[in-house]
Amino acid sequence: MRLINLSGRAHLLSRNGAVDIAKVSAGRFGPDPMDLFPQWTEFRSWAATAPWDGAVPYRTADLHAPVPRPRQVFAIGLNYGEHASETGLSAAAHTPSVFTKFASSLTGPAGRIALSGPSVDWEVELVVVMAKTTSRIAAADAGEHIAGFTAGQDFSDRDVQMRGQPPQFSLGKSFPGFGPTGPALVTPDELDPDSPLRLRCWLNDELVQDGHTGQMILPVPVLIERISAVCTLHPGDLIFTGTPAGVGMGRVPARYLADGDVVRTQIEGIGEMEHVFFAPAAP
Repeated sequence: MRLINLSGRAHLLSRNGAVDIAKVSAGRFGPDPMDLFPQWTEFRSWAATAPWDGAVPYRTADLHAPVPRPRQVFAIGLNYGEHASETGLSAAAHTPSVFTKFASSLTGPAGRIALSGPSVDWEVELVVVMAKTTSRIAAADAGEHIAGFTAGQDFSDRDVQMRGQPPQFSLGKSFPGFGPTGPALVTPDELDPDSPLRLRCWLNDELVQDGHTGQMILPVPVLIERISAVCTLHPGDLIFTGTPAGVGMGRVPARYLADGDVVRTQIEGIGEMEHVFFAPAAP
C-alpha cells in the first residue's frame, strides 16, 4: 500500500491515480492522514479490499508530507561509517546518536525552501513511520510496529548545528522546510526485505550521494529497540535513520547550498522529491 497526503487529505495511491480514503470509506476513516495511525490495524485491513474505481489524477505540487504532524520526530546521526569518516566524527557502534528535528521543520516532497545562511547541507535519509505505541520492544519484534517508510532530507545549517559546546544539532536541523518527507508512505510489504534500498541525492543534476540501507551501522529494528528502551514511540512518530557519505561538509573545500540550487532526493522503491532553495530578501 502507498499512502499520500494530497492537499491535506489522505489518499491511497494506485497506478490510475489517487483514491480519497474518507470518501471511499464513507467516513469510516477521516480525511486527515493523522487520523489513520491510531486505527492502523483496522485501516490496513480495510485498505486491502478498498474499491479503486474512484482513482483520479493528481499534481505533484499538491503533495504534502505523508505524516504531517507526528507527535515525535527522532533522528539518528553517524549511522553510516563512511559518512562518519567524512565528517571527522566517531560512529557509535552500539549506542545511536539521537537528536530531534522539531516538527515545525517538516514539509512536503516538492517546493521552495529558504536558505538560513551560507552553510546549508543536504542529507538523504530513509524515514521510518511507526504504527503502534511501542515501548521496550525487541529488535526481532520491531517490524510489527512499523507502518511504513518514506524518503526524507535532513537539511542542516552546519554553522548553527556546530555552534557551542555541546553542538546544537536539533536547532541546526529544524529551520522551516528542513525536514521534507515523501512522496508517499510505503508499507513494508511493498519493498523487498532482502534487498537494501538505494539512497541517492542530486545537486543541480550532479549525483552527490549514492548509498544503500545495507550500509547502516545500526539497522532499523535495532534503532527501534534502542529508542523504545528509553522513549515510548507513538503511532505516526518518525525516525530519520541517518545518511550515507557525500554531504557538503565532508568535501574539501566544504560545499553548501546556494540561491537557486535544486536538490533531488530518491529512495529506491519509495520515490523522489525535489526542492529549490532560495535566499530570502533582507529584512
